[in-house]
Formats: sequence, structure tokens, C-alpha cells
Amino acid sequence: MSTEKDQWGTRLGVILAVAGSAVGLGNFLRFPGQAAANGGGAFLIPYFTALLLLGIPLGLAEWAMGRYGGKKGLHSAPGIMGVFGGRVVRYLGVIGAIIPLVVSFYYVFIEAWTVGYFLKFATGGIGIDRAAPIAEQSATSAAFYNSFTGTAADGVLFTSDGSFTLLCWLVVFAINIFFVYRGISKGIEKFCSYAMPAMAVCALIVLIRVLTLGTPDAAVPEQSVSNGLGYMWNPDFSRLGNFQTWLAAAGQIFFSLSIGFGIVINYASYMKRKSDVALSGLTASATNELFEVGFGGMITLTASVVFLGLAGTTAAVSTGSFGLGFTTLPVVFAHMPLGNLVGAIWFFMLFLAAITSSLSMYQPAVAFLMESMGWTRKKATTAMVLLGVFGSALTVFFTQGGVFWNTLDFWVGTFLIFIMAMIQSIAFAWIFGVERGWKEIHDGAVIQIPVVFKYILKYVTPTYLLVIFIGFCIYNLPASLRAVGESRPAQYALLLIAASIVGLLFAVREGEKRWRAEGIDLDDKVPSDGDLGMAPAPASRRAPQ
Repeated sequence: MSTEKDQWGTRLGVILAVAGSAVGLGNFLRFPGQAAANGGGAFLIPYFTALLLLGIPLGLAEWAMGRYGGKKGLHSAPGIMGVFGGRVVRYLGVIGAIIPLVVSFYYVFIEAWTVGYFLKFATGGIGIDRAAPIAEQSATSAAFYNSFTGTAADGVLFTSDGSFTLLCWLVVFAINIFFVYRGISKGIEKFCSYAMPAMAVCALIVLIRVLTLGTPDAAVPEQSVSNGLGYMWNPDFSRLGNFQTWLAAAGQIFFSLSIGFGIVINYASYMKRKSDVALSGLTASATNELFEVGFGGMITLTASVVFLGLAGTTAAVSTGSFGLGFTTLPVVFAHMPLGNLVGAIWFFMLFLAAITSSLSMYQPAVAFLMESMGWTRKKATTAMVLLGVFGSALTVFFTQGGVFWNTLDFWVGTFLIFIMAMIQSIAFAWIFGVERGWKEIHDGAVIQIPVVFKYILKYVTPTYLLVIFIGFCIYNLPASLRAVGESRPAQYALLLIAASIVGLLFAVREGEKRWRAEGIDLDDKVPSDGDLGMAPAPASRRAPQ
């Protein structure tokens, strides 16, 4: 195992970093899109239900699991989960390294869009004529989006027509790698310490501008700020009978809080052995909710309703979250006083949100390669860069219709996240034991979590997960399997996923040999010295006798 020591500098630093990993494009694009597609205010009821029964309990478990594994010198999801569930769970834990790595393949590409749009709005916009009919404005915005993202044909971004997009992608990738090379405290923590407050300031500016729009067109009084807010907060209870709404809400919680990604468990492993995880975990979750509901939902949905009305907003989200963020909002900004300035601030904020998330996606893979192969951070990061360039380049090439990245998003960014969350829930509450787990959560804690969450974690969370997962498979798997059978890019995406899994499983096997050789008892889930989590130190790290 690499003997390099990496640790968070401050408690605030780890909270901001974890919150940064959670606060991403999903907060500002995916959440408003899901809310609008599922009845506005009606979506918030299953959303907050999933937060209480899935997000918070699993988040606390991941923080505790990560810190516990860090005490044993382990920082990767396979290593840590193996301590909690044995060898089978250790190999299943490779999902926690696969998810962030593969998601980064397409996430960094989308991150590049935010940079491109920011530069365009900062220099005059994307050519929307405010005086033209709405249909023409929407067509202009859609044409720019299709050209910039290369959805017309595969490979177009590697030609002169896509040179601007390609440059944005290369710049974004380079920025990510620079901070990952610098490590946990000097790279990720330092960047997030500046980026998170800057993101909040940008979001607040845009929110104030949106909330002060009033009713821009007196001839259409229903298109007002008050109606936009009402759409978000007034539930249509009839929509609660639709199981898809509950599926969408649970999926959004996972995606939003980075639960089941393998990120929180990795980040928490770098905490000091007595650092608080209870309040830290809740603070990170609360920060995410502020950005998602308080900023993302209120900005995007309100602005869309003000200028497009309820029907226009519903039509916009039918094209997906990207359609709402990158084709509809530019039209909204075109109608808004100081629209180009507001648009530039908005897309700069999206860039900050995206990069604080993408940084977190690289770190679990780097940590896994360091501890399984015994590599230095520099060597592990270089290997991750090569993997990242290859996977992301495929995403940049296979752009037609978004089939390639949508396939990766479904199978890795959704399906495997459910699997990972179920494995973690069972390993923590049933194999390791909820009583011992509860003590680990409160070891060094500065607050007491209500005891009801102990029983939620053991009984309600696994049951809720199982029901949601079965429903998800019934409603979504058949269509996704058909899409794979009909699309060559979708098949290439699955091959990429399969190859990544095989490669990382091999690394787990190599890691087992190395960990045992260094004195880590990977099968000992019972504290050996009476202090939860304190197994004998690895031989390579023991003080000389």
C-alpha cells in the first residue's frame, strides 16, 4: 500500500468538499426538470420523503463507514466495504470505484458546455433575437445547442466545426487533473473552500434577479413570479398516485446527495479518527438542499414560468434536463433585462457546481489505484488521466442523439447506484450490525441523531430501497434493454462499462494480496482493542519496537 499520507485540513474543508461533490448540475438542471415533469409541488412530497428515509440514513452510514475504514488505512470503496461485509461485499464494492469514474466520462463533457455557454453569454449571447417570435427564439437556441454539443452526427466535434467545444473540453479536463494531482487538502479542499462560497454568491444574484421580475408582460398576468413560486410549492395531490413520481424522487436524492456513488465513503476515510461525522453529514446534506431546492428549483422553475408559462415549462422539460438548462433558459435570459450578464453568471455558477462534483469523481479511482496497486498519487493519477481521456473522448465522439452518454448515465449513473446503496445498507445495518454502526456514527459526534433513524436505517431504508428498485426495473429496464439492442453506440457504452468492471475487479484481487501482506485483517469486523474501528495498524505503518 502506498505510504503517502493525505488528510483533510479542517472540518469545514471536508464539509465543503462533500457538499461540493453533491452540489452539481443535478441541483440546478436535473432537480427542476424532475419537479416540472412530475407536477411541480407534488414532486416535493416524495422528494423529502426519500430524503428522510433514504438520503439522510444512508449518508450517515457512508460517513461512518468511510471514517471507520480510514482507521484501518483503507480509502477505497472495495477495501472499506470488505471490512463491513467480507470478501463478497469487497468485490461488490468495486461498484463504488466504477460509478464515479464512468460518470466522469460524460460529466466532464457536459461541464465543458457550461464553460462554452459562459464565454458566449459574457461576450454577447448565442444570437437569440429578443424581438422574434418565441418559436423562432427557441429554434435559434436549439440550433446552437445541437451545434455546440455535436448531437447532429458522431465525430463532428473532432472537426473544425467543433473546435470551440473541443477546446472547452480540454481546458476543463486539464483544470480537473491539476487539482486532483495536488491531492486532498492542497487540491480538492482548497478549491472547494473558494468555489462553494463563490457559487452561493452567483446563485443568490441570479435568484434575486428572478424574484424581482414581477409580471414582465401585463397582457399575460398568469406568467408571474408568484405563479412560478406557486407551481413549485403548491402540490397537486393527484400526482402522488403515480409510482413514477416516487421513482423519480428517490433517484434524484441519490444523484443529488452522491449517495451510493462511492464518493462520500472515500472522502470520509481521510477524516481524523475522532472527527465528528453526525453533524458533518447533516450539514453537508443541508447545504446540498439549500442549493437544490432553494436556488436550483426557485431560479429555474420560476424564471421559466415567468417567460414561458406553465405549458411552455412543461414542454421544455419534455426534452430532458439538458433541454431545460441549455435551450430553454437561454431564451428566458434573452427576455430578461441584463439577460446576457445574468446568463453569464448563471453558467459560471453551473461550471463551479460541475467542477466541484467532477473533482470528487476522480478521487475514488485515484485512491483505489494507490491502495490496491501500491502506486504513488502521481502514478495513480496519471493512470486515471489516461482512463479519463479515453472514456471522455468516446463521449465527445459518440454525440449523435446523446445515446452514448445516456446509456452510461442509465446503467452506471442510476442502475448501479441503486445496487451500491442496497449493498451498503445491508452491510452496515445487518452484517456489521446497526448497534455497532450507531455507536460508530456517534463516536466523536457533537450532536445526537434521533434514535428513530437507527430503526429507519435497519428496517425502513432497505425495504424502501427494494420497493423502489423493483419498480425502477419494471418501468425502465425493458425500454433500456431494447435501446441497447437497437443502437451501436449504446452497445459500445456497455462494453466500456464491462471493461472497466473487469479491470477494477483484477485490481481488487491484487489489492487483497497487498493488504494482507501489510497486516490488515480484512475479515476482522470486530474491534480488536475495545475501541470501535481500531484494528491493528498495517505492518508497514507500525512503529518500530
